[in-house]
Amino acid sequence: MASLMENLIEVLELESSEYENLLGLSMKKTPVIVAGNMEELAKVTDEEQDAVSRINRLEQKRQEVFADIANVINKDVNTLMLTDLIEILSNRPEEQQKLARVHDKLKSAVYEVKRVNEQNRILIENALEMVEFDMNMLQAMKMAPETANYNKGAYNTGTHMSAETAGFDAKQ
Repeated sequence: MASLMENLIEVLELESSEYENLLGLSMKKTPVIVAGNMEELAKVTDEEQDAVSRINRLEQKRQEVFADIANVINKDVNTLMLTDLIEILSNRPEEQQKLARVHDKLKSAVYEVKRVNEQNRILIENALEMVEFDMNMLQAMKMAPETANYNKGAYNTGTHMSAETAGFDAKQ
């Protein structure tokens, strides 16, 4: 059991470290998004993907170790939580403290990654809205106003002015 606990603590520490690395990358991405630097954004996103791959491997290892611990203490792996395991270790205060410390550290890192990613998502949505606004403005600028031509019955027969119909004809 002691060996399994050490393995779990080690995996959680590695996972926490990777989440802190991911947090750094997410924070690095924020000014890149604001600047609109697409090349740098692609580089940071690639680095994030590598970090997420490492986190997924560590998470799989953590689940395996956690399942082994659940079997040893005769608990259901699907209902056993890390906080439950911390309480179970009350008779082993040193391991309990290490596990509680790494749990809090990991929880904090995950929360911060989530917060920064939400902030980046909002920035990206705002940037997309600005692009859409600019596209609409460009389309509106290409649409010329309607001419004020009227027929004998005072009905508007105007057409839209466009680059083809308006302008100077040098041949005349």
